[in-house]
Amino acid sequence: MSELINRENKYYMQVARRQPVVIVKGEGTIVWDEDGKEYLDFTAGWAVNNLGHCHPVLVKAVQEQAQTLMQTSNQFFTVPQINLAQVLIDNSCLDRIFLSNSGAEANEGVIKLARKYGKLHRDGAYEVITALNSFHGRTLTMAAATGQPHYQEQWQPLAPGFVNVPYNDIESIKSATNAKTCAVMVEPVQGEGGVNVPDAGYLKAVRQWCDENNLVMILDEVQTGIGRLGSLFGYQKFGIEPDAITLAKGLGGGVPIGAFLAKDKFCVLAPGDHGSTYGGNALTCAGAFAVVNYIVKNKIADEVNSLSEHLKTGLESLKEKHKAIEEIRGMGLLIAVQFNADISGDIVGQCNQEGLLLNPVRPNAIRIMPPLTVSYSEIDIAISKLDAAIGKITS
Repeated sequence: MSELINRENKYYMQVARRQPVVIVKGEGTIVWDEDGKEYLDFTAGWAVNNLGHCHPVLVKAVQEQAQTLMQTSNQFFTVPQINLAQVLIDNSCLDRIFLSNSGAEANEGVIKLARKYGKLHRDGAYEVITALNSFHGRTLTMAAATGQPHYQEQWQPLAPGFVNVPYNDIESIKSATNAKTCAVMVEPVQGEGGVNVPDAGYLKAVRQWCDENNLVMILDEVQTGIGRLGSLFGYQKFGIEPDAITLAKGLGGGVPIGAFLAKDKFCVLAPGDHGSTYGGNALTCAGAFAVVNYIVKNKIADEVNSLSEHLKTGLESLKEKHKAIEEIRGMGLLIAVQFNADISGDIVGQCNQEGLLLNPVRPNAIRIMPPLTVSYSEIDIAISKLDAAIGKITS
């Protein structure tokens, strides 16, 4: 075992199920481990590195900003924060933004916004309806929002105010709505829950229900935003406009940043209601602006749709070849391969040997989320490596 891994075992809290790979360098879709072995990275930092590893536009922005100004707190105005706010608002259906450090923090903030809206405009309503198999973060409050028992059972009693109902089921949302309900929060496509794509009319039905009942419709776009589904924001794929969204992951392209955006009607937070020491600091905002601006100006999200079809075609060919594959599902460059047995860990381990990094999102499913800048030839190579890995594990 690597000396570095041994050191990690000694000093680090063992809360992550790491793959036994020490990554020391990355460029584009390629990473190298400490021994110089090369891998195709189809995890992209958990859908973070949307422009790949160390994209020149991001590196340049961070280098220049680090030499200029990094942190001031939100007592003062900074150019990078305002630039980032403008490019996101100008290219979305939302009106205002607050910047945080992570997706969990963004979700915490938007829940505060929704609860205050309920307090002011729904007679003190505070409950938020979320979906089973969702994932909204690992803070105590977001554990209650996340509709997965294994993320909740260790932290009982959970924070009150969340109702978990089946995903892709509008009737369950209607049944759960009562006088205490202030909002509905769902993911356009569930990522960590297994890459679950809803029926075409689901989000439109949620939109209509929220309109009829004066509820805040929140979309958690931490994983689906910034081009991942083949549009700048995931909601654009479903023909609706949410009242608020949260972003993180691909927003920074590798630097840690999150955000929640809302329409003016729902921007009820006042000075002192919310804040963050590091949120929206100049360094991360400069990096995030470089990433978002590049994706917008170069129409990266449009190309994602063609890349997605190429990837799905390759995966469907593997499904025809390997009986172990049960289903291919997903949207854009957020794809899952589901097996008919709990072999995803073995498959991912063998893929490591082949030089391909994937994510075992479920015991019987792997998640594929390469950089949005992945090439067609890299997809072909990845399909070949996955083919070899499945063959060796299931033979």
